[in-house]
Amino acid sequence: MTGDAAMRGAPSQGLLDRFYPIVPDVAWLRRLAPLGIRTVQLRIKDAPRDRVVREIEESVAVARHYRLQLIVNDYWREAIAGGATFVHLGQEDLAAADVGEIRAAGLRLGISTHDESELEAALDAGPDYVALGPIYATKLKAMPWSPQGLAAVRRWKERIGALPLVGIGGITPERAPDVLAAGADSVAVITDFLTHSAPEARVRSWVLWAQNAVAGSVN
Repeated sequence: MTGDAAMRGAPSQGLLDRFYPIVPDVAWLRRLAPLGIRTVQLRIKDAPRDRVVREIEESVAVARHYRLQLIVNDYWREAIAGGATFVHLGQEDLAAADVGEIRAAGLRLGISTHDESELEAALDAGPDYVALGPIYATKLKAMPWSPQGLAAVRRWKERIGALPLVGIGGITPERAPDVLAAGADSVAVITDFLTHSAPEARVRSWVLWAQNAVAGSVN
């Protein structure tokens, strides 16, 4: 990696961790960044553009300080301008995005999928990873999709092969091993820590779980 892409502050391996949190703003990122996470997703919802730009710029600064991979949801132009490592697009945003411009800027691309047709649309865009969800029911927001379950994780992995697969939605430390065993490479988590009585402690437990999961896969 050379030029601007080399300055984005990501770990050199370029791979997603077994676990990474999704945060709603830079304030949450600042809370979690010192806890041992190495990848984090910023998902800003319903904010004016000036706040979006500010949140992304500040999040990039935090990510660079802690050597984190920062995934920015949806706002691909602002992610490019702010120097993020990844951009993550839902299906509607994918349809409107300029994937060529994203690639030219050196960003990696993740895409959400919820059914086979969305998976095919995602694969046509040549993503660096695919996310599938919700794996389990989630209480954070109303979902138009039924829980996918572990069988869908297996089908997705059979279809995409070596391309990294991220499971999301209703995943807890108790459920995460089954999600990985079904074929997911990573789990992205928000509700489990965001609604926890001790979010930092919960994230620390997730980081430990991820370290053990990686060690177990190597041994």
